[in-house]
Amino acid sequence: MDRAKTIAELKASGYRFRPVRSEMAENLAARLKAKEKIFPGIHGYDDTVVPQLVHAILAGHTIAILGEKGQAKSRIMRSLTSLLDEWFPVLLHTDIPEMPFHPITSAGRAAASSENAEIRWVHREERYTERLAPGSRIADIIGDLDPSKVNGGESLGSEAALHYGLLPRTNHGIFAINELPDLDYLVQVAMFNILEESDIQIRGLPLRIPLDVFVAFTANPSDYTRSGKIITQLKDRIGAEIRTHYPRSRSTGLSITRQEVASMLSVPHVRVPEFVEHIIEEITIQARHSSVVNQKSGVSARLSIANYETAVASARRRALFHGEEPGIVRLTDLGNLFASSSGKIELDPYRDEAVTEFQVIQKLIDEAIREVFLEYFPQKKYESLMDQVAKQVFDAKGLEISDGMPASAYRDVLKSVPALFDFLRDRAWDADDQMLASGLEFILEGLATNEKLSRRKLGEMISFKSVDVY
Repeated sequence: MDRAKTIAELKASGYRFRPVRSEMAENLAARLKAKEKIFPGIHGYDDTVVPQLVHAILAGHTIAILGEKGQAKSRIMRSLTSLLDEWFPVLLHTDIPEMPFHPITSAGRAAASSENAEIRWVHREERYTERLAPGSRIADIIGDLDPSKVNGGESLGSEAALHYGLLPRTNHGIFAINELPDLDYLVQVAMFNILEESDIQIRGLPLRIPLDVFVAFTANPSDYTRSGKIITQLKDRIGAEIRTHYPRSRSTGLSITRQEVASMLSVPHVRVPEFVEHIIEEITIQARHSSVVNQKSGVSARLSIANYETAVASARRRALFHGEEPGIVRLTDLGNLFASSSGKIELDPYRDEAVTEFQVIQKLIDEAIREVFLEYFPQKKYESLMDQVAKQVFDAKGLEISDGMPASAYRDVLKSVPALFDFLRDRAWDADDQMLASGLEFILEGLATNEKLSRRKLGEMISFKSVDVY
């Protein structure tokens, strides 16, 4: 594509300038009219969060996205760039991006006075800037006097002595601040003008620089609503508060997890059975409803993602050791999830201190297995078969499995408890050794969590015995 290289060529091309909020609103309107997905890669928000965002953007509002950790707040902000034009013209030799038809600094106005002034085109991704609030200073966000320029002879009162911060350097773009309640009060005050009058003042110099910026913030709701964390006048200037939430169904959560681990699954070394995926996602759901987990802290989608990756890594290790290609995730691999779960689950400080973090995580895993097992094998339908397996386990004087066993060894387990085959056959899990091993572990763990079998862990070994005496 041939693009204009000078202001004269840009004018001749018929280019129409739109302020960034109008640009986003018009591009969003075109996407809505074409019935396209507004924010690809954002799952579970189509009927809740997305309509709020649409209304805010069409209204030209600045936004504050409020939600617990791991609710895609930053991803939403970054996805706003898709509503910008792919390319945008700015003057070539200016400190901040300035549209050739609307220069805002003295240097920009001087450059734009010539029709032959050179321009460059910036991609939409270059028009987005994100800053973490803690530690941010006015100089970082707005700007300050540049000592080197003053030492070089520039007057303290001149625009040429300024060093521009991130906000003016995002002119004609999207500026985002994460964790707004942790933004220093003086910086919050400095944001008043940009939200209300769309301009900034630096160091009390007698000049105002009008900016064209779409501003977005993120915050934890409890911090955002806590008195004294955010100056009231700043809150009053934010156009819309958008509330996010955790996935409202396991299938939505699983879609997010699969999306995030897609690169790991693109290498065909390990298969992940669907029931294992559902168990991993259910662990996170159980954590979000557990009375011993601190719900104010939240349980993010990163728990599912990290656990998924750990389970795959565990299966990969076993596959490499036994020369099984591809490997498959089994439920014994879930015994390795403590490392990937412990840092992402904060226990309730008022819980019984005798309950350890390891016990909590193990209970969450067991509850998830129980929930998913009954979905695959409803108790009313499989009650008699469950009892039959329990009797055969009793007759066999128990079973032992481990995450280090090769898949082929599970054929011997099946010989000891042939009733297990009926479970496997109902789900077509008997086609190959790998799937048989994974399915068999699921059935044994499911029966244990439903109190049909007792289970004891001895190092890497798991021993199953019948609960009843036959």
